[in-house]
Amino acid sequence: MTLLSNPLNWWMIFNSRMATLFISDLHLQPQKPAVVQAFLQFVQTQTQGIDALYILGDLFEAWIGDDFDNDFSDAIKTALSSVTARDIPVFLIHGNRDFLIGERFAAQTGCEILPDPTLIDLYGFPTLLMHGDTLCTDDTAYLEFRRMVRNPNWQNELLGKSIPDRLAIAQNLRDVSKEKTGGKTAEIMDVTQSEVERVMAEHHVRRLIHGHTHRPQVHQLNIAKTPAERIVLGDWDKYGWVLKVDQTTYQLEQFKIAEG
Repeated sequence: MTLLSNPLNWWMIFNSRMATLFISDLHLQPQKPAVVQAFLQFVQTQTQGIDALYILGDLFEAWIGDDFDNDFSDAIKTALSSVTARDIPVFLIHGNRDFLIGERFAAQTGCEILPDPTLIDLYGFPTLLMHGDTLCTDDTAYLEFRRMVRNPNWQNELLGKSIPDRLAIAQNLRDVSKEKTGGKTAEIMDVTQSEVERVMAEHHVRRLIHGHTHRPQVHQLNIAKTPAERIVLGDWDKYGWVLKVDQTTYQLEQFKIAEG
């Protein structure tokens, strides 16, 4: 494993071997065009010849329903479609910001929506994929909120409202989330180690990949007295993060996002 930072020509670090890519927490929004452009460039330059692309939640800063279309959302859907049109599978796990992505979005882009968690065979290595928010069990207030917004009745009621109403509700939820987050300690918003160990033991895996916490790192641990690892993806802001896994190794890469 290597952890690299390459602010210039970061795309040159990838070699020609087949690989699977993992990203999360891009929080794409029109208000951050540099991040949007970085994603579009990533799709254009980094998905050529790969085996698959996994997006582990929070692709968008907010998603109010598949029936809301604008130039921004169309550009992202077009980019994803350009990958799946080349018979490269793109898999998506819901995050805490874009849990309303639905089957219409999947049909329009060719993406496959996966449950959280999902167990995959990654080049012969059983690997558990999660967004990561359910691992933060000390954040009881957030988990209570999560149960509410993941309730199908709550979602159906929200989707039945007008788009302007949904936009206002989404903005209010973000404002409330930002206010509450500011009052929480870093420990509360991070994963709970005992929950990580429980989930990994339950699924009989020695590798877990997730996002959500915005704390990119590779953690070594023991599950049932067996060496294991937890790979945390980073969020995209001034820098972007991508995990590249091939048949022999993996790299958690950081690259600079150009401004303007």
